[in-house]
Amino acid sequence: MRLLEGKKECYVARSYQFANEEIGSSLPPPITIGMEILGKLFGSLARVRILRLFLFNPGIVYERKEVAKRAKTTPETAGKELTLLRNIKLIRQKKATREIQGKKRTIIGWALNEQFKYLIPLQNFLIHAAPVKENDIVKKFKGVGTIKLLLVTGVFIRNLDTRIDILIVGDNLHERSLERAIRGLEADLGREVRYASFSTDDFRYRMGIYDRLVRDIFDYPYHILIDKIGIERSSRE
Repeated sequence: MRLLEGKKECYVARSYQFANEEIGSSLPPPITIGMEILGKLFGSLARVRILRLFLFNPGIVYERKEVAKRAKTTPETAGKELTLLRNIKLIRQKKATREIQGKKRTIIGWALNEQFKYLIPLQNFLIHAAPVKENDIVKKFKGVGTIKLLLVTGVFIRNLDTRIDILIVGDNLHERSLERAIRGLEADLGREVRYASFSTDDFRYRMGIYDRLVRDIFDYPYHILIDKIGIERSSRE
């Protein structure tokens, strides 16, 4: 999860072989297949989330407990799924060095096998099959505050060149609830979600001074889920 603000360095998305469309190109909408359907296709929701975690984060080593946490499942279920993915050679055991409480230690975890025979077709299918329906995204932000603008871009429309994936504008936003909603999306997507949140007044001010971050958001393709401040209307004028 990455929060972006106007003057902070932007997070540079990893470049994937299946998402190298030209900037500004017309992107076809992703196929909206809900997590429930994907779960039936692949056997379980946990398997879909774990597949996405490895497929969209190549080179990263995850311990079982970390896989369970990110996929929002139990360590026992995660263990069974990891065994299955290892047996078909989609993942492999790998050592990695991590710094924990100021000390470096070696861990043994799991990482994507980038030589897996069906890697690209599987990545292509899961990147095109959007796991989160628009209504479900809106529901996740219920209780976060008074949402005035909810806009998705980036990974949600298969464009990894954007600075953020989701923009939230509203009043009385609760940071913990917001982070909980973002973590839920990350579990479904299998990757970090970059987001920016502003109060309504702050957003209007930034729009008025042509703030760089806000300008960059609207320079790329995006899709509006909630608009109570007239962004769609003003963009047509």
